[in-house]
Parts: sequence; structure tokens; C-alpha cells
Amino acid sequence: MKTLAKIILIFLIAMGNVFAQQEKGIIGANNWLYNWTEFKPGQEDYGEPTQILAGNITKDTRLTKRDTYLLLGSVFVTNNATLTIEPGTVILGDYDSKASLTVSKGSKIIADGLETDPIVFTSNRSVKRAGDWGGLIILGDAPSNKFGNGSVASFYSQLDPSAYGSTNYGGENLSSNSGILRYVRVEYAGKRIKRVGYFNGLLLASVGNETVLENIMVSFSAGNSFEIWGGEVNMNKAVSYRSSSNDFKFNYGTQCQLTNSLAVRSPYVSSSNGARCLQIVSYDNREEVDFTKRGTSVVTKNLTMVNDSEDLKSDIEKGLVKEAVYVGQNASLDMNKSVISGFNPAVLLEDKITINQENLEKIKFTDMYFNNCNGNIFTEYNSNNEDLENWYGNRAFFNVYSKSSNAETFIDLKNEKRPDYRLRINKIIASNEVDPDLRLD
Repeated sequence: MKTLAKIILIFLIAMGNVFAQQEKGIIGANNWLYNWTEFKPGQEDYGEPTQILAGNITKDTRLTKRDTYLLLGSVFVTNNATLTIEPGTVILGDYDSKASLTVSKGSKIIADGLETDPIVFTSNRSVKRAGDWGGLIILGDAPSNKFGNGSVASFYSQLDPSAYGSTNYGGENLSSNSGILRYVRVEYAGKRIKRVGYFNGLLLASVGNETVLENIMVSFSAGNSFEIWGGEVNMNKAVSYRSSSNDFKFNYGTQCQLTNSLAVRSPYVSSSNGARCLQIVSYDNREEVDFTKRGTSVVTKNLTMVNDSEDLKSDIEKGLVKEAVYVGQNASLDMNKSVISGFNPAVLLEDKITINQENLEKIKFTDMYFNNCNGNIFTEYNSNNEDLENWYGNRAFFNVYSKSSNAETFIDLKNEKRPDYRLRINKIIASNEVDPDLRLD
């Protein structure tokens, strides 16, 4: 009986450790990154194209796994058509023609891959680089906070005037349905556009809450991995890997719930003007938005944000490491049970935000795990964060702080084929007291 009791005790301890590992950051009884993700896409051989996609897709169309498609120039899905893509299908974005795929307002994309057979959008070059092709754009008719509706026409060079109507987005339909993106990878997107900037890996503009967005990986994007303008968006298991720009940028009155998702930054590929895991703003220019409409509001739970630095102290001194989260004026964030590891600092609030109870109640951090950051929560251009540390360091928020290395913090992030970014909480000593060594100088 004593032996049986010992076995039961060991089992209960082991089960307790399993659940402890999954309390904060990305969660799952198993590593849900297996099978469908790819962290070394440049080593993949996707074969030569057998079909060409160009111009407008004006009727229901199905892309099959048996073919490999070359996306040529600016391709639009229009006329309320539905583009259906079979699991395992590969679409190559053409480098020379700055290829992109845009799903226009009223049309749909059904890209419903499988865990063992994801759909892949990638570069057609033999040696792939960030920004090889445009990216994927989905336009809906949900609201934004802009005056009138918006347009993405500036993204396209030499656009036929007849196509301008296909670049518009916005409306009043919160339940707008633009289709399904599930088990989809977008690789090496973010082509640069003269006098405009960059395409994004995936741009969602006024996309409504009936659109399914799950298990999407954007890797090596020269622009933002995920950019969301307006709409009401629910995303689950989204992965941004080694983006040159922001991992997730929310703007123009977006209402978003982002859950169980991952952002992995590298200080050696970020753009010179700095980039964040989360950038949450309500506008780029105040003149373009209607302040009687809702500002951007993002609710996140179980996010893991990691800076994959080989020498964090040295990279900070060189100016290569920035904040993980940036929150702008007139925007709100509710972040819960998430991990921020290895940033400078963890969070930065725009200097225009007045630090008072009313504003801080719109920017919530609860049950957080702040690890190895050079400071936690600051206001832009202000190194004195005593008020913020007193507020967010209150025991009622259940935030904890640690100074562990990434290798000690996560289960197996150095595995090139099957990294595991779940929290290894049972091997970390954490405290709910703010460590003075974690403050900015």
C-alpha cells in the first residue's frame, strides 16, 4: 500500500507540474506548433509552378493540392466570388511582379488546411528573403474609426483604374464573413513599395467576427506580420516569426481578441526604426479618424512574446532590442496570463497618455510573467516609472517577475524543427515583487 501511495503522489506531482507549465503564455496539453509550422522555410523545396494566377478571379474557383500556383502581379478575388484552397496547396508569390493576393469586400477565401497538410504562401525565388513578394490582403465591410471607408490602393503599382473599387474596405457589418484561414503559412512577404512603405504578411481591413482565423504562421516578413485595421477580429494560435517589422499591429478602431499566440523576435533582423511584438494604436494621423467611434481595443490571453537574443545585455547596449508592447493614446489593452521575455523594456505607453486611474484601467496587465526585461512598464521618453510600477506591481494583479534565460524559461526553444515555447514554470523561481535590477537606468 505504501508503494501505491508513493506512485499516486508522484503522479499527482507530475500532473501538477504539467498544468503549471501551461498557466501562462501559449498553452496546450501538447505542443500545438508541431506538424504545420516551419521555422526554417528557406530550406524547403516547394517545386516549380504548374499553374498561373493573374488578374481578377471573378467566379468561384478552387485551387488543388496537385498543382503548384504562381501568383503573378496584383491578383484580386472580386464579384462576391469564393476562392477555395485545398489543404497542402502551395502558392508561390512572384518576386519580379511584386505579387499579392487581395480578397475584396464581399468575396471570400476558404483556405482551410490541416495540421498535417497546411496551405503555404511563399516566395518563388530559389534563395528566399524577407520582402520577396507582396502578401495576403483581406478586405471586409465591418466598421473602422475612419471617416468614411478606406482603401488599400496605394499598395499596388500600375493598378488599372477599373480595379480601384476592389481596394475599398469598411462598412457597418460586425458579423462580416470573409471566409477561413486555418493552418496557413505566409512566408517571405512584405515587398517594399516606393513612397508607401511595405506590404504586410497578412493585412485584415474591416474584417468581421464571422471570419475564422486560426493556426496562421507569418514568418520572415519585411513588413508587419499581422496588420489589422478596424473590424472585429478573433484570432487563435497565430504565430509571427522573425518579422523585420511589428509582429501584430492593431489600428483604426480594431476590436480584437487574440488568444494562445506567439511572437518570436530577433534583434538581428528588426528594422532600424524599431519594431514590437504588439503595437496598439487608434490612428496614424488624428485628422483621419472620427473620435465618436470606438478606438482600438485589444483583449489578449495566453500570449508568449520572446526576444531570441544571443547576448541580451550586449544587444540592448547596441540599441537592437526595443519594447515588446506599445500602446498609443485612445487605445486600450487587456492582457492576461501572458509572457514577455527579454525586451527593453517590456511595455511602453505613448507619452500623450496621462498617467491616472481612468487611463490605467484601460490598459490592464494581470497574471503576467515578465522575464529578463530591462525594465517593465514605462511611459515614452520618461525613465521614472515609479507610479506605473506601484500600480501594476500591486499584488491584486498577480503579476510575477523573473530574470531567467530563455533556455531556462521555455521547454525547448532551440529545437530547429520542433521548438516548444510553452513555459517551463517548474524550473523557474519567480516573484511578485519588482526587482530593482529589472528597471531601466
